[in-house]
Amino acid sequence: METTLTPRALGFAMPAEWAPHAATWTAWPHDEEQWMGYLEPVRREFAAFVDTLARFEPVHLIVADEESEADARARLNSANVTLHRIPHNDLWLRDSGAIFVRRGEEVALTDWEFNGWGGKYPAQLDNQIPTHMARILGGKLWRAGIVMEGGSLEVNGQGVCLTTRQCLLSPERNPHLDEEDLEGYLRDYLGIHSVIWLGEGLEGDHTDGHIDTIARFAREHTIVSAVCEDEADPNYWPLRENLEILESLGGFQIVKLPLPKNPLYLEETRLPPTYANFYIANGAVLVPVYGDPNDEKALEVLRKVFPERQVIGLMARNLITGGGAFHCVTQQQPVGRIWAGG
Repeated sequence: METTLTPRALGFAMPAEWAPHAATWTAWPHDEEQWMGYLEPVRREFAAFVDTLARFEPVHLIVADEESEADARARLNSANVTLHRIPHNDLWLRDSGAIFVRRGEEVALTDWEFNGWGGKYPAQLDNQIPTHMARILGGKLWRAGIVMEGGSLEVNGQGVCLTTRQCLLSPERNPHLDEEDLEGYLRDYLGIHSVIWLGEGLEGDHTDGHIDTIARFAREHTIVSAVCEDEADPNYWPLRENLEILESLGGFQIVKLPLPKNPLYLEETRLPPTYANFYIANGAVLVPVYGDPNDEKALEVLRKVFPERQVIGLMARNLITGGGAFHCVTQQQPVGRIWAGG
């Protein structure tokens, strides 16, 4: 692994999500077969999400083809959305998109291999999205050369990262790397100097336990941790163990955030709905809700955590059939001048 020309060697690091954004990148849902008949209601929910997000910051929206572009234009009402025609497999830009790094007022991009969450889904087109993003922006793109998904990492902008062993140590990702090796890549490409390892994620999460469904930084020293209220639920003990790890750290305020009360299923498969998959935008926090008895309870928790932002609940009951919600579909571009290298 080269170190002399890595982002860290040149003073770049990944900022926290609450740092000011120049824009958000996302992609339009487009594959009817992939969405198992839910494409129409998913598009309705997604349009409401994009229009809401565009009230707070510019949106770069990737569309796969002519039909997707026409559909997006017909549904969206905001003029604060720029469309880019790029072939892609799916809309989960948190995992497939470039991860931005910043040095002072300069911003560049990092590219990590994306293999469809350990080979579960086609990902060849999605793996090219960072290259397209760098081309559009004219920015420097570092290629880390290992598999890593943005949803598996949660940073506080001060060099601390949350992640799970279930995901990062999955043998379908980087079987030749151990914890120390992975920490080295995170240090050199994202400027992370301290990794907090949690255990397992949610039942039904095909990402193998992404951190952005269970534990999130809200401020440098505040962590929101998902908890399950039903001891008979398979999620209860893994989330309790993660909570105990976080509470044992010291130096952090831990805020408990309930899971939805009622489980959701797609045919026989349990889905991973969670309020922790919120997205922190400029002046707002966009929170997935599901028509669940715990929706308002979760929103109240997050309003107390983010008093300086509008906390807005938006329906994601159909979107979650794809396995994720608002954080999973977004990738923030920090404010700054795009650095082309040199």
